[in-house]
Amino acid sequence: MIVLVAATVWATIAHISQAATGSGDPAAQPSAAVPEALAAAARIPNDQGPDAECRRSRPPARCHAPTGDPAAADYVDIRSVAPNVQNRRATAEGSVGTFISLCGRNVNNHRNPDNFIVAPGVFNGAHHTHDYVGNLSADGNSTNESLAAAGTTCRRDDRSTYYWPVLRVRGTVGGDAEADGGGKDGNVGRILTPASVRLEFRGNRFAKVAEMPRFLRLIMGDAKAVTNGPANARAQWTCTGFTNRRTTKYPLCPRGSQVQRILDFPSCWDGVNTDSANHRAHVIFPAADGRCSEGTKPIAQLRMTLTYTVPRGRSFALDTFPEQNHNPLTDHADFANVMPAQLITFATDCINRGRRC
Repeated sequence: MIVLVAATVWATIAHISQAATGSGDPAAQPSAAVPEALAAAARIPNDQGPDAECRRSRPPARCHAPTGDPAAADYVDIRSVAPNVQNRRATAEGSVGTFISLCGRNVNNHRNPDNFIVAPGVFNGAHHTHDYVGNLSADGNSTNESLAAAGTTCRRDDRSTYYWPVLRVRGTVGGDAEADGGGKDGNVGRILTPASVRLEFRGNRFAKVAEMPRFLRLIMGDAKAVTNGPANARAQWTCTGFTNRRTTKYPLCPRGSQVQRILDFPSCWDGVNTDSANHRAHVIFPAADGRCSEGTKPIAQLRMTLTYTVPRGRSFALDTFPEQNHNPLTDHADFANVMPAQLITFATDCINRGRRC
């Protein structure tokens, strides 16, 4: 069974098709006509890093401006959210297996305010703090070569890097209160280590999946959804015990239930490129029914499920860029595939053969 979010969740998110031009060299141009879904993705601005002024050695004060607290309207009692997740069976040609990479939950505190995918070579390129699991070397200066040479927290020698903005307890003082990405960028409070991190690669309900290329780079969500609008937002929040209900707001969970973030990545690959100029134009999201658009082929879809034990009430919030005011709609994540070739083949075979690995 492949879980798809019903249209009611996405009524607040005006998704546009996301697709690919470009090549392993993001500046390269394709020689053939590009299918419309891929061309549409290429038109999405490359704006997930800091703007040009904030990359200067002496950025203007606004780049570290204080941020507002989340609004009361940014939270919702999960019990008031109607069930909106439905299960749809795969077709006979589909791929129903899964592969889970076991990488821990960042108990080693690998964190930094960088993002080597969208802001390579830039310290504090995110202006908020990321949690990392997997590759032990990931920072703003990471390259394919440095990642391939590093150690990992994952089993099976998966050296991929998986990262997302941290969740904090509001009204507390964190250890990075005077640091870039932390208090200097308006991200205050004690960082919550996830209670669990599930990194699941899933199939496509209509087709077998192709092998994911090594060094593929993916982003999901919109870290600037407040100022950009919701078109590219992919935030999904829920509570344990209520996973048939998802929301774009911070969920207030009843006693005994934990907060969950569900981060689904694009999974329709152009078949050629491992990155693109805006980091969205080489792998796009499938249609609402799960089909990949013309000119793309399905690869395994990465789903990150992050589970947290939080204090009761409106006590927690994401790290964000200063102007995004810790809005839950800005939730996002990044992935760079550094699995060994034989592990990629193994994972793909598990998914296509309907196994649970």
